[in-house]
Amino acid sequence: MIALLLKNGRRAASLAGLALLPLMSGCLFVTDTTRMDPDVFVRETAPVFNFNSVSSNRQPELPPQPGQLSTRPPDLFRTRFHQEYGPPVRGQGLQAPQVQGSNAPQPQGQAMAYGLPVSNPLHRVMYGPIRDEDRSLPAIPYGRIDPRYLRQEVSYQTAEAPGTIIVDTRQHFLYLVQSGGKAIRYGVGLGRDGYAWSGRGKIQWKAKWPRWTPPDEMVKRQPELASISAANGGMTPGLNNPLGARALYIFKDGKDTLYRVHGTPDWQSVGKATSSGCVRMLNQDVIDLYERVPQGAQIVVI
Repeated sequence: MIALLLKNGRRAASLAGLALLPLMSGCLFVTDTTRMDPDVFVRETAPVFNFNSVSSNRQPELPPQPGQLSTRPPDLFRTRFHQEYGPPVRGQGLQAPQVQGSNAPQPQGQAMAYGLPVSNPLHRVMYGPIRDEDRSLPAIPYGRIDPRYLRQEVSYQTAEAPGTIIVDTRQHFLYLVQSGGKAIRYGVGLGRDGYAWSGRGKIQWKAKWPRWTPPDEMVKRQPELASISAANGGMTPGLNNPLGARALYIFKDGKDTLYRVHGTPDWQSVGKATSSGCVRMLNQDVIDLYERVPQGAQIVVI
């Protein structure tokens, strides 16, 4: 009798559990409809890119310490790819994070900064290692280069025809004009010879892995270069060659201007003025430009 009662009790408990299961599952797996609200989605999950002025990520001053030269911490992660939560406030950049216990007024209603800088994923592809003919180009540490000087499409108004190269020596930019008011912009480094000529010319010829021949006057100043002088055939093409992976040779009125647009193994020189050379580009960038520009293309140096 007792066994029969226990069996019936277990059956009743099982049926009760089955009856409650839909209710329990409804509680456990209810859909969060707030995630369907686009405002909530933007506010809580979508980072806001390109919203940081150079001087905007200022940190509050710290109490002075003995022997300390400055009470203001360094500005960290000043990059145009810094992320923020919340809608951007027009005309204002990233705000310093709220300091607990600070009596200073805290910004209200502004986007909250967080985390480390975020790199453009396209740059990982653009500047990664590549195999070019029988040579392997190493990856470029693009995170250590000012993002202004990385390859990108920009708005650019000019009267020049699409396909024209424009070198802006003052800003250290090279533009390849596109249609529709656009251009592909590359960062360049400029040596002394890069400022020696300006005007309009054309790409007379292009070379892959060019041979570099130092001018005779350079050999006189640096006798150690005699082994790669013109009389000795110049420097063999390769990863350490100053002309890099590609070179574009500029002529005007059928004469060589001695002006070159070329690659460089020294990626740190891009965006800067250097002691020698013409127009230096990152090797990955000059390869990209080489493939886009035909022989005979126009070039303007300003």
